[in-house]
Amino acid sequence: QVQLVESGGGSVQAGGSLRLSCAVSTYTYTTWTLCLGRFRQAPGKEREGVAAIGAMGRTNYVDSVKGRFTISRDNTKNMLYLQMNSLQPEETAMYYCAARGPSDNCRPVRSEFGYWGQGTQVTVSS
Repeated sequence: QVQLVESGGGSVQAGGSLRLSCAVSTYTYTTWTLCLGRFRQAPGKEREGVAAIGAMGRTNYVDSVKGRFTISRDNTKNMLYLQMNSLQPEETAMYYCAARGPSDNCRPVRSEFGYWGQGTQVTVSS
């Protein structure tokens, strides 16, 4: 089992920034080995991947956020972060953190993740 508790959502104007945090805890895995991901779901749309980070810090991003979003982890604090810059109104969504077991190919593919946080709302106004 993996527990994920999210914080840091909110409202921002277009072009602004937000930082999302996710506290990770587990009794099943060694926390630093987990593949961690960030996803988002806009109203009426499917949940989509945003970014993922593996145990050794290797990152993967979807094309739409490359150069604007940064996913990172602090294994000493068991925390996952997503720094989001230059946000656009179409990125208004519920954002979720997610976890899966260790993987050599940690990527933000929804079907590959089995543990989910409660979500945090991000609203970007024009």
